[in-house]
Amino acid sequence: MLLGLRRGAGRTIAAALIATAAIGVSAPVQAQAQISPFMSAIAQAAALESEVSAFYKANGYEPIWVGEDAESKARRAALLGALRRAGDHALPVDSYRLEALEAAMRNITTQRDLGRVEVMLSKTFLKYAHDVSTGILDPADIDPGIARDVPRRDGEELLRSFAAANPTEFLRSLPPQFPEYTRLQKARIELQKQLADGGWGPTVPAYSLKPGDRGQAVVAMRNRLIAMGYMERSASMVYDAALQEAVQLFQHDMGLNTDGVAGRTTMQELNVQIEDRLPSLLVAMERERWMNIPRGERHVWVNLVDFTAAIVDHGEVTFRTRSVIGANSHDRRSVEFSDMMEYMEINPYWNVPRSIAVNEYLPGMIASGGAAAGHLQLVAGGGQVVPRGAVNWGAYSPRNFPFNLRQPPSRGNALGLVKFMFPNQYNIYLHDTPSKSLFLRDRRDFSHGCIRLQDPFEFAYHLLEPQEENPKEFFHRILNTGQNTQVPLEEPIPVHLVYRTAYTSPKGRLNFRHDVYGRDGKIFDALLRSGVSLNAYGT
Repeated sequence: MLLGLRRGAGRTIAAALIATAAIGVSAPVQAQAQISPFMSAIAQAAALESEVSAFYKANGYEPIWVGEDAESKARRAALLGALRRAGDHALPVDSYRLEALEAAMRNITTQRDLGRVEVMLSKTFLKYAHDVSTGILDPADIDPGIARDVPRRDGEELLRSFAAANPTEFLRSLPPQFPEYTRLQKARIELQKQLADGGWGPTVPAYSLKPGDRGQAVVAMRNRLIAMGYMERSASMVYDAALQEAVQLFQHDMGLNTDGVAGRTTMQELNVQIEDRLPSLLVAMERERWMNIPRGERHVWVNLVDFTAAIVDHGEVTFRTRSVIGANSHDRRSVEFSDMMEYMEINPYWNVPRSIAVNEYLPGMIASGGAAAGHLQLVAGGGQVVPRGAVNWGAYSPRNFPFNLRQPPSRGNALGLVKFMFPNQYNIYLHDTPSKSLFLRDRRDFSHGCIRLQDPFEFAYHLLEPQEENPKEFFHRILNTGQNTQVPLEEPIPVHLVYRTAYTSPKGRLNFRHDVYGRDGKIFDALLRSGVSLNAYGT
């Protein structure tokens, strides 16, 4: 039986859906004449939604929502419940028009109304399903540096799978199932509740504080760290060992030098209010939905704004090193994307990117008659090295310079002694560097776009462990030859270049980083425009 009509309730499906089996893409004219008002309403309401239309054509215009059978009731209840809790996922609650949907369900008077409600439910389901599983926004619309291939599921397949499944379990399976998403979701709700209760309290009225200091500013800092969960409640006015330990934990979670001294930068981070932290959590959840894909039992995870690169095995970080990322200029920012690392190159050549070659090196080479940048080789199109003395430098400009520039393997090579390759259109890879001093800085955006590693040899050893009995010995045996050598990875490894200004530790403690390229600000603005509320959560 269909969902009860206000008039003539109790009609059977058979009465409402006449000869549904005869309806198809190529149905004969006489069968088309048997289309009921209910079926006609479904066809009309779904006409502009190709995936919804395809679903109903394929199932003979059978309803999956508006029946009075137990399965239809369970689907309606599960969907309405999920929509009421959509705020828990930082979704645009109003865009699902729950009140209008419920009003339409209460005011069915004809079979056409019934058909329109059936399609309304399917459309609402698909919007929610896509939003919660693969995101509200299209990253390509936000910033060209976010080259994320969002795994959007086909709508017809979603409806078909939902109709055949336990509806509650199916809806629960849609959001990312990674622990990080669950922890972010929980942390956001907790922060919102804490904000409603007064937040983290007054800011600390001091430019800086250090161990041994005492007074009201120390009390204010202690109270704020207690409210943030970094220490147990106490009433001391002294910057003692317990407070220093709490400051160190806070500094770690902010990506700062953990010296236990609340200097200017630490104090600035400490005085950030909850309402200014919440946007990063909403954005991080959206980013998790964009990456709702298998990430690999073993994978490389490069968080650009954390300035680290890690190897993750079965969900556990087994190696981590500091990194340097692209500088914050339009032509140097590191791109976010995922790919497969296929090999490492020991004693690499540095093939100078064309833009760097003609803009940074060529003017000096022309002016000096080829004497400048003597550490670089000239390479013709066929791969042969061209002697500088054989070149008529006066005949060339950046527009017609016919050679490539290449730096041979050496300890002074711009790529250091090893690079890690996942061939991609952005010409980005991970590599060693002779410029080690930059790793000592808290903020490390200095490269032309590639990712420099502080501990590239150890990174290589870990990558080689599955295929070499003694990876360190193997690596150095090749390194010591000084010869350019490509070492394939027997099992290519997924590598993910991500951008997380908010993330959690396995124990759920929040970490925050600066929005180095301003991308999260753009995403948050777009989320607000889409209808996401900073403070809403489910009921």
